[in-house]
Amino acid sequence: MTAQRRIRRASRILLLNEAEELLLFRFTPNDRAPFWCAPGGEAEDGETYEEAATRELHEETGIHADCGPEVTRVISDFVTLAGEPVTGDDRYFLLRVADPAIDTAGHTPTEQAVMREYRWFARKEIAGWPETIYPEDMSEMLGRVLGA
Repeated sequence: MTAQRRIRRASRILLLNEAEELLLFRFTPNDRAPFWCAPGGEAEDGETYEEAATRELHEETGIHADCGPEVTRVISDFVTLAGEPVTGDDRYFLLRVADPAIDTAGHTPTEQAVMREYRWFARKEIAGWPETIYPEDMSEMLGRVLGA
């Protein structure tokens, strides 16, 4: 009998600059190949997805902003950086910024160890990027969210 996976509630921010480029962070864990994903993370106990999005945005980018309403949801099974198999319930929020200055001083020690790089991606770059970007349909998801 297989143990049931914990539901991991998380918020992620589709952060776009004025050129409509998407901010992604590169993760380099020791136990798997590098990958990229949008800023965000697990919601704390008692925290709404919206509250988690606002908190994670500030912690990971230094930006203070209301992330607005949820724009899409992704449910997927994966293994966390701590090695725990979970079912992720990720809620995505869309935010456009005029000043894309990123400050990573709020990163946790774990984030400092594995999130050493970030980059603004044009949508056309995402689908053909040589490293994995999560979710794997990020380009299509972004197109749906933007209506393009």
